Amino acid sequence: MTQELIKYYNKFCEDKRLTRRYGQVEYITSMKYIHEYLGENKNAKILDVGAGTGRYSVQLANEGYDVTAIELVKHNLGVLKSKGSTVKAMQGTALDLSRFSDNTFDMTLIFGPMYHLYTFEDKLKAMLEAKRVTKIGGVILVAYCMNEYSVLTYGFKENNIRKCIDDGRLTDDFHVISEPKDLYDYVRIEDINKLNEAAGLQRIKIIAADGPANYMRPVLNAMDEDTFQFFLKYHFSTCERPELLGASAHTVDILRR
Repeated sequence: MTQELIKYYNKFCEDKRLTRRYGQVEYITSMKYIHEYLGENKNAKILDVGAGTGRYSVQLANEGYDVTAIELVKHNLGVLKSKGSTVKAMQGTALDLSRFSDNTFDMTLIFGPMYHLYTFEDKLKAMLEAKRVTKIGGVILVAYCMNEYSVLTYGFKENNIRKCIDDGRLTDDFHVISEPKDLYDYVRIEDINKLNEAAGLQRIKIIAADGPANYMRPVLNAMDEDTFQFFLKYHFSTCERPELLGASAHTVDILRR
């Protein structure tokens, strides 16, 4: 899986995705909640696990926070380092944060690893490592790709549903069965809840990071700026509503250590 993931991210531009209208919704929303839980602690130490090209870590470092970034893919790491920020960036994996002592960081971000970990055991290992290095009372934010978005878009919108069923890639109740070659894993809220319980982490809240934005890409791109700002206002007022969580492309689970 690692080699396939490296090949994928050597071509895929995460920065570009997060600057497009639909990606802006996810980015702006995630940053809103990051700032909410950093509060007035300007001396906070932040760990960004699976930092990609540094869209979050570089911005937070530029705001004056002490930021450390871990990234598996050398290409992404190189792009991150080329941005000339104060981020302490190094290659590594979410499954092994042994270079860091217990109770080191005020906030830990896991905004990519859960997309690419396929077993409950690996996901739990990443959660437990994040828990260990986060200070008691600190906050962990974990991003997930959601099951229903995959089924509705790739399955039905792109007309692959019959092939997915015939290939055994969906359970009888339409839960995606991902393999490493698929690159992405998809979860439901109950899957996230089981992880939290096993890791002994308490949820503060869970949000629909991009809500309906990924379903509306052409619509968002065609919006004038005034209308887009109204959309963001709508999204912020609804992104914690339970009826939207499961169908969002991404959720962010906010946990207390």
